[in-house]
Amino acid sequence: MISADKILKNLRLTEKASKLSSNYGQYTFEVYPSATKYTVREAVESTFKVTVTRVNIQNLKGKPKRSRRGLPTQGSDSKRAIVTLKHGDKIELV
Repeated sequence: MISADKILKNLRLTEKASKLSSNYGQYTFEVYPSATKYTVREAVESTFKVTVTRVNIQNLKGKPKRSRRGLPTQGSDSKRAIVTLKHGDKIELV
């Protein structure tokens, strides 16, 4: 088993993520590119002591940008996981 700090980067606290967590029991995590649905499930369950019912993964490509000198550059890619918990389970955000 891979440790959770090699899978989960951080919990995303955005307006949309807080609406998902309050209405549907879904939490959004930023994860490392090597993470899979199964490793994210294990990491969340072991870290927060909750039961995960579903994991959705999003791969986001970096946006094209321009540097100060006008040269085209590329923003960094990222990967997110939306984790649905069993009804009644919560992740406490302190």
